[in-house]
Amino acid sequence: MIYIKEVDKKGRGVFASIDISKGTIIEVCPVIVCPPKDRELIDQSFLYNYYFLWEEDNLSTAIALGFGSLYNHSYQPNSIYRTYYDEQIIEFIALKDILAHTEITVNYNYEPEDKTPVWFDKS
Repeated sequence: MIYIKEVDKKGRGVFASIDISKGTIIEVCPVIVCPPKDRELIDQSFLYNYYFLWEEDNLSTAIALGFGSLYNHSYQPNSIYRTYYDEQIIEFIALKDILAHTEITVNYNYEPEDKTPVWFDKS
């Protein structure tokens, strides 16, 4: 249902290989949870751009397996992610119909309508 492709100025991104209907679970990704004590090290590494804040307190981090850490950000996303801390998974779900060969994006702020600048948009 999905594939990876290079995106200008973004690196790799996730794309629909078929039409995806609104509400469809696009992917369920297991995560590797890193404890708070490791966050400073991760922040200094290449993984800084690929982790999710984890747990209710956002002190832990998680690296999503599968394509999970490759979905690009948009302030007008066509999908959303849901975190399940106990199960250690992230689900990506279509917010609207997504046509085949369209990039699948999420708002890194979690809420689709949140326009707060993300770390790479802050000046």
